[in-house]
Amino acid sequence: MPGIIDLHSHLVPGVDDGARDPSEALAGVGALARAGVAALATTPHLDGSLTTRPEQLAVRLAELDAGWQVLAGVLGADVELRRGAEIMLDSPVLDARDARVRLGGGSYVLVEFAYLTVPPRSTEVLAAVRAQGVRPVLAHPERYPHVAANPALVAGWRAGGVQLQLNGGSLLGRYGGSARRAALALLEAGAIDYVASDYHARGDPGVIGYAQLLEELLGPDATDRLLAENPRRVLAGEALLAPPQLPRRPLWRRLRELLN
Repeated sequence: MPGIIDLHSHLVPGVDDGARDPSEALAGVGALARAGVAALATTPHLDGSLTTRPEQLAVRLAELDAGWQVLAGVLGADVELRRGAEIMLDSPVLDARDARVRLGGGSYVLVEFAYLTVPPRSTEVLAAVRAQGVRPVLAHPERYPHVAANPALVAGWRAGGVQLQLNGGSLLGRYGGSARRAALALLEAGAIDYVASDYHARGDPGVIGYAQLLEELLGPDATDRLLAENPRRVLAGEALLAPPQLPRRPLWRRLRELLN
């Protein structure tokens, strides 16, 4: 599927657990381009607690600035490249005023909970981010234990204006059976706003595989919404289209998945 917009990856060289050097970063961007990605916002890790400590934040952002300049300098024109960050909510307070921490510098900010654990009062934590006038996007909710079994929690996030981003690799079983089942359950609930690669610049990004699977499950229009249209709206600062909803799978299929 051409024209994919990928808003979660780790391609800035030497700043986190993604690309380790410029050659690996360039190879990673090339792999995404060959899979049909036309634009991306690469999102190095950033601790949210740093955003309230100006001197430490300045050091970290200077590090990201330098890596970004290296990445931009080695790329051609095949893929539109935008900035962003994946902010770990290691503190209940987040200052997202600096455009460099937001997706494409716009009104959306990609966040994750620390250590793949949903904290107590997570709805209030995300609401505090939203109260700053930015729109939080929660990365890979399917990877947090018990989220799929707690529809009230997911509904509370969404009612508070939180968008949810699914890792496409979860649908392919790359994070284990539990994450795959949770991904399907969240799609059945109509809770996923867009899908991204979370690519760390090594191996196959999986984009072709999960794009094909989404098209089989949801059809071409819904797949375009998850992989292109809603990500485009994020970068443009626009409201997102309603998430598509996967028809509920038969009981026998869900039981079989529980055993795998």
